[in-house]
Amino acid sequence: MANNRDLRVAQARVREYRALNGVARSGLFPQLSANGSGSTNKVAFGPNVVKYDAVRITGDLSWELDFWGRLRRQAEAGHFDYLATRADARATALTLVSDVATAYLQLRELDADLRIAQQTLESRQTTLTLARRRYAQGVISELDVRQFEADLADPAARVADFARMRVEQENALALLLGREPGPIPRGGSLEDAVQAVEVPDSVPGALIARRPDVMGAQRRLQAATARIGVAIGNRLPTITLGGSYGAQKPDFNGLFDRSGELYTAQVGVSIPLFTGGRLANQERAARAAADEARGQYEQTVLNALREASDALAGVKLSRDQLVAQATQAQALQRAFALAQERYRSGISSYLEVLDAQRGLFAAQLALVQVQRQYLVSTVDLYRALGGGWTEGEER
Repeated sequence: MANNRDLRVAQARVREYRALNGVARSGLFPQLSANGSGSTNKVAFGPNVVKYDAVRITGDLSWELDFWGRLRRQAEAGHFDYLATRADARATALTLVSDVATAYLQLRELDADLRIAQQTLESRQTTLTLARRRYAQGVISELDVRQFEADLADPAARVADFARMRVEQENALALLLGREPGPIPRGGSLEDAVQAVEVPDSVPGALIARRPDVMGAQRRLQAATARIGVAIGNRLPTITLGGSYGAQKPDFNGLFDRSGELYTAQVGVSIPLFTGGRLANQERAARAAADEARGQYEQTVLNALREASDALAGVKLSRDQLVAQATQAQALQRAFALAQERYRSGISSYLEVLDAQRGLFAAQLALVQVQRQYLVSTVDLYRALGGGWTEGEER
């Protein structure tokens, strides 16, 4: 998470909207400014022409009184926009964690595939050595030896293919981690992870509400609803207090004497009478945007419920598949051992050994794949529930 560029972009967007939230809130407070000017003036009053120099320093105050709540709704909208970006950043972090976990599990699967292929290759090489010795003794024909040699090609090709895919997967994982391509440190095996993970058979539906995409959609709906209030307020009178206090003199000499004092105090009212339908259409647009945000929120909730249901079913079914595949692999491991013993004793032919070896090789690869699928399904459940399956837990 420290180096991922997508997460850095999301965090920068949070800082941006935090600042924009401050901008939106600033309208609730009086605006005070200090102003200074120096000028040379010529003013005509009928036939009389007056020339004068003026140095002016004032402090000016303006404050819009929020009678109708327009500014408060504007501040609320900015606050909800900020909360939505925080949810987006959480969603990015959640996706990153899930993607890294999934990519790492795929890497560990390739490690296991490569190990199985290498063990199978070594086993077939051992069998080939035995076959050549038996051929030299005249026990088997040359055809058997050639068949054993040909069967070395499959695991040998698989070893090269798995090694290539493992390097590519390490590079893909390095990209997620924000690193240059290179080796990735390893932890436990897939089998260790399968034994360690504990997933409940059911989860509370309330966990859906903490998903960052659901929270983000909810905040955007709240922001859109607040902007309806802003649009309504724009159609109502605006009342502003204003004032100015300072000094003015022909030059800087005695500028702050009371003789140069000046001030103004005013109350202003602005009533929109005719805008060509602009304000009315802005309100209609705000209401339509709120309806759109409501539809998106409802769709997000429905999608979250579907993903959580799919993920929970995936965990349960993958667990059952894992048990069945492990049973098959154990049975084929025993069958291969028996076939080897029978071949060494001269009871069975090379075909029985090869069939058992091929079946075991395929079953071992399938078992590793199912182990990875089961663990990925737990990652999917973690993502679907917004960061885990324990109430009160938020990651």
